[in-house]
Amino acid sequence: MTREEIFQKIQDILTEEFELTKESITPEAKLYEDLELDSIDAVDLLVKMKELIPGKIDPEAFKKARTVLDVVEIIDLLINKT
Repeated sequence: MTREEIFQKIQDILTEEFELTKESITPEAKLYEDLELDSIDAVDLLVKMKELIPGKIDPEAFKKARTVLDVVEIIDLLINKT
């Protein structure tokens, strides 16, 4: 899966689950400030992303994510680490 495909999946989840507009979800968008997600929303997003990531997800990997691009990069590393 490419980074663009990962971004599209995140964008789809955020629009469907959190009622955000696609236009507001850019790679540079800050999860907490721009998209107004809270820690519970971040966990919900992580749960939704599990279908993309083989094996167990370590929540610690996502603690430093601040932007949508950070999430894309972390998921890309988890998917393509083998």
